[in-house]
Amino acid sequence: MRQPTFGPQRQRPQAGFQRATKEQRQTLFRMTAFVWKYFKWQMAIVLLCILVSSLTSLVSSLFTRTLIDDYIVPLTQMDNPQYASLAQTLFKLGAVLLLGTVCSYTYNRLMINISQGTMLRLRKAIFERMERLPLSYFDQRSHGDMMSVYTNDVDSLRQMISTAMAQVFSSLITIVATFTSMVVLSIPLTLVSVLMAVVMMLTTGWLGKRSRNYFRTQQQSLARVNGFIEEMMTGQKVVKVFCHEQQAIREFEDINEQLRSSAYHANKIANIVMPVNGNLGNLGYVLIAVVGATIVLTDSSLFTLYSSLTLGTIVAFLQLNKSFTQPITQVSQQINSVLNASVGAERVFALMDAEPEEDKGTQVITEAKGDVDFKGVDFSYTPDKQVLFDIDIDTNPGQKIAFVGGTGAGKTTIINLINRFYEIQGGKILYDGIPIRDIQKSSLRKSMSIVLQETHLFTGTVFDNIRYGRLEATDEECMQAARLVGADDFIRRLANGYHTVLHGDGGNLSQGERQLLAIARAAIADPPVLILDEATSSIDTRTERLVQQGMDTLMKGRTTFVIAHRLSTIRNADQIMVMDHGRIIEHGTHQQLLEQRGKYYELYVGLKSNNKI
Repeated sequence: MRQPTFGPQRQRPQAGFQRATKEQRQTLFRMTAFVWKYFKWQMAIVLLCILVSSLTSLVSSLFTRTLIDDYIVPLTQMDNPQYASLAQTLFKLGAVLLLGTVCSYTYNRLMINISQGTMLRLRKAIFERMERLPLSYFDQRSHGDMMSVYTNDVDSLRQMISTAMAQVFSSLITIVATFTSMVVLSIPLTLVSVLMAVVMMLTTGWLGKRSRNYFRTQQQSLARVNGFIEEMMTGQKVVKVFCHEQQAIREFEDINEQLRSSAYHANKIANIVMPVNGNLGNLGYVLIAVVGATIVLTDSSLFTLYSSLTLGTIVAFLQLNKSFTQPITQVSQQINSVLNASVGAERVFALMDAEPEEDKGTQVITEAKGDVDFKGVDFSYTPDKQVLFDIDIDTNPGQKIAFVGGTGAGKTTIINLINRFYEIQGGKILYDGIPIRDIQKSSLRKSMSIVLQETHLFTGTVFDNIRYGRLEATDEECMQAARLVGADDFIRRLANGYHTVLHGDGGNLSQGERQLLAIARAAIADPPVLILDEATSSIDTRTERLVQQGMDTLMKGRTTFVIAHRLSTIRNADQIMVMDHGRIIEHGTHQQLLEQRGKYYELYVGLKSNNKI
């Protein structure tokens, strides 16, 4: 079963304070620098608006003291109260609160723009980097895992930027400003409030430690579910062919239950954090009221210094206490959200930092002849396992070179080396006498066309897919290429002919028709070197006969490398290379190899006896 290789998927915020590792701090700093690079002025405005909004909220809390001590209490003692002064003060407070509302609206709108703009640039950056990566990078990673970088991980960063980042800034400013105001109003009440805040943080941290392992398990289970679903979607036809539906359902139920169980235990603890903190906050509210009332009412010399504490001060302090404890809880939650989003950021930056395909070649091919030679080539995908051993192939321009052998013999590997999809460890590959290491990869690959065993068609018209081999080709040239390989007849039978739009990798076409379009795409490029990696493997015998004449015309005058599972397609090859375990054990023409009565002879006789030639 394919498993993700990028690490954990997007996480829900965990309970408790998490300590940022050095790597997480570096990732968050880099993420902040990335945002600041493109949105410095917007971020400056956001910070200013957050400061103003937080201060206006503080002003409204402090106004409670003035409202009670300077207006309500005196007015209740007047025989003929006058409310003009109170109305004027309330109007000023309303103006301040309106300013805070405008600032809050402004920075929230700006954060949406900043988050979406950042996602736009991140996706653009990782896509551009992906297009420059070597094929070996994709061979080692699941496509579903890479897709999760564009979706889950990038979206987790959007949520962090648009919500968590602004809320953390706002909460920190509120905590500092509120704490300062509380100290000014009453030190004893401040000590009570700080004591309850410490209890809340310790409780939250304790719960967080209990739930963190469950969250980690939850993300691993989520990754398994995603990987399993991807495999089932891509292999649905195989599932149905072998009647594997019930087994697939049972396997999914098992891993889905693992996800449910881990998520239940993780969220069971995490979801009680807010109620616990809420009750602790209420307890602190009661304690402050009791302590405050005691200070006001007692005549003890212990409180003589604070005898000026008024009813308005106590009420204002109670408001400040809520403003103090609530942001602490929010910060604990949002810091966890930020740190968890850093996991997604690490995966995004891991893709952005991946080493691009190296190309030290400097020479450009201008008039290629198509002379490709192998001189003692050794190759291995990994250092501990060599795949090709001392490969020698001498060709002349225009020759047809065929490779036969069992699965894993090294046939496709040789094709990949010609294109420099991988670099050799020993020997040389010469192109028109030039080592291919010295040729620019783009120049080398433009002089070749390749038809892979697994075809891929892009969303677009038939014209678009054929023209993919040479973008400047005219419609007439595309139709000529299709006629050359025998694809014209079935294309004209499509609903809109060459203008038919293909979707889902040409899912409305047969495998043979899809492969014919891939061959036409190679023909339109008109290269001096043609590579066919079992290009007719999915074409039935009748279709193969129809296309063979066009293929022969296409190969005429070109150096052609052919990997074929049907020996009938390579009988006329100039050289046939018989491979076994990474070595060329026989080579010659079809007749010469039959006369040798070696491996090729055994293969030919076996296929002929089973009518598979």
